[in-house]
Amino acid sequence: MCPKYFSLTILIAWCSIANLQAQLGFCGGNSGDPIFTEDFGSGTIDGPALPAGTTTYNFTTGTPNDGSYTISSTTNYFDWLSIQDHTPGDSNGKSFIVNASFTAGEFYQREVTGLCENTTYEFSSWLINLQPPGSCEGNSIPVNVRFQIWDETDTNLLSQGDTGSITGTGSTEWKQYALVFKTEPGQTSVILKMRNNSNGGCGNDLAIDDILFKSCGDNINVSSGANEQNLVVCEDQGGVSRTLTVTPDFSIFSTHAYQWQQSTDQQSWTDIPGETGDTLSTPAVTSTTYFRVKTSEDPINVNNDLCNVVSDVFDIIVLPVPNAPTSAGDVVVCDGELGTLTATTQNSYSINWYDAATGGSLILSENPNLEIGIAGTYYAEANSNEIECASATRTAITLTVNALPVIPDDASTFICENSFITLDAAIDNVTYQWSTGATTKFIDVEEPGEYSVTVTNTNGCSESRNFFVEQIDLPRIDRIESDGPSILISTINEGDFEYSLDGISFQSSSIFEAVEGGFYTIYVQDNTDCGVVTEDFYHLVIPKFFTPNGDSFNDFFEPDGLEVFSNVTISIFDRYGMLLKYSNTSSFSWDGFFQGKPMIEDDYWYLITADSSQFKGHFSLKR
Repeated sequence: MCPKYFSLTILIAWCSIANLQAQLGFCGGNSGDPIFTEDFGSGTIDGPALPAGTTTYNFTTGTPNDGSYTISSTTNYFDWLSIQDHTPGDSNGKSFIVNASFTAGEFYQREVTGLCENTTYEFSSWLINLQPPGSCEGNSIPVNVRFQIWDETDTNLLSQGDTGSITGTGSTEWKQYALVFKTEPGQTSVILKMRNNSNGGCGNDLAIDDILFKSCGDNINVSSGANEQNLVVCEDQGGVSRTLTVTPDFSIFSTHAYQWQQSTDQQSWTDIPGETGDTLSTPAVTSTTYFRVKTSEDPINVNNDLCNVVSDVFDIIVLPVPNAPTSAGDVVVCDGELGTLTATTQNSYSINWYDAATGGSLILSENPNLEIGIAGTYYAEANSNEIECASATRTAITLTVNALPVIPDDASTFICENSFITLDAAIDNVTYQWSTGATTKFIDVEEPGEYSVTVTNTNGCSESRNFFVEQIDLPRIDRIESDGPSILISTINEGDFEYSLDGISFQSSSIFEAVEGGFYTIYVQDNTDCGVVTEDFYHLVIPKFFTPNGDSFNDFFEPDGLEVFSNVTISIFDRYGMLLKYSNTSSFSWDGFFQGKPMIEDDYWYLITADSSQFKGHFSLKR
């Protein structure tokens, strides 16, 4: 609302400026085909310069300084962000790169002619601030661009809007801005402008791309009587048709004129003669066809692409019946393995797997690979992911499952120390691969441990067998000693050992009792027959006590076994070292008397020298 009390001249000027300060925004409805698009081309060489009068900035093929611009596929100047242009699909696409001047100026202007009066248009462009965050010591000047529409004389400003501050966030995402305006009665040309609002200095550096100008109209929907927005059918359904209805939202147009169009690629559109109403009964469609409506407020403009808009597109997609899938070949696996059957088809179709050539049960859907371990023939069918549109036949692919070689169970065995054992794979007509690297049926091993053999039959199927080999160590005699009439044997290592004094008769006990004195060979062996160790031993039987009481039992101290020696001396002492008895014969006997008197019960000591050997110890005299 304008104030009531300004003078007429001031009032008109103030109200005009107020009305021009529109906010940027996009067409809320449908648009026409672009009247023009400026994407600044592509290539690795900067330029060319924009046509004279397009900008007030100076062109350069190098780094753009303040007040300069370049047309380039790179933004890698100063410390700016290095980004790609905005245009989709460009290779080395260029953009309009501006280093803003210290004073406001026009980035860009262009005249558009041949427009329709009383028609709404949208003027848009993609922009990005090239400054990284924190630049200019945190005081970078933001980008701020004003979009303007002037009349063809470049004297009357029709509409304008500002982007507001576009700060440097470091984002490489382009953002689109747009200004919507309406031509006045009798107006068929306008001048589009983009201006710099910010002051110059550190910052205010931007890139511009994909400037677009197109008409703007109602939001126009096209649907079928079943409220379908599109239709997908299979080729084998025959021709299909629909009655389409156009529904505008009256957001911009108060009246509507229509011209229906069709296309096979959504690039080239053809008017359908005589179809100018708000409904269309399509012909029978047997291949993919697209339908849309050109719309204008005035019938005279409906075929003027500078003035009309186009509706949403109604797609009737006709999927061709796919060929039967292509097999990657039959598969052979071994028992216990999964085989992967593979079939391929066109990109827009998927593979379903069945257990029969027709009908049957669905095993797996929408997967080119069937992983299974059961032998048999399986059938791949190509089908659409959207509707039922299957190949006329299915492709048979066979999985063969071969048997594994039958081998004995794992085995445990032993090897004797310092010996070897032969391991037998125990199966013929196969190939062999031992863990040792050998490839024969038999191998000899000399070390304990775990061994394995993998056998492979003529079908290429393999199975493994393990052998656990334990070493049996020979006995290692620690010591042999006499304990009265007994011989005691002990070993360093443990085992299931047997002992013998003659090498013929063995016993499990390591103690031999009531053995006469003399020289013996001691035999010790493991009961697995891994070998015998021997050691010579002189067994001297020294009684632990004697009882000289005249009962004719154990009345004398008589060592046994000395007769094997040539020179023997025997001395008996009491606990104080007094010599009580001395003899230099091997047949020694002491009755417990000294100088005709019986000795008291006590412990007494002996010292026996037999050739080069000496034995000493003590015994008890008991009454």
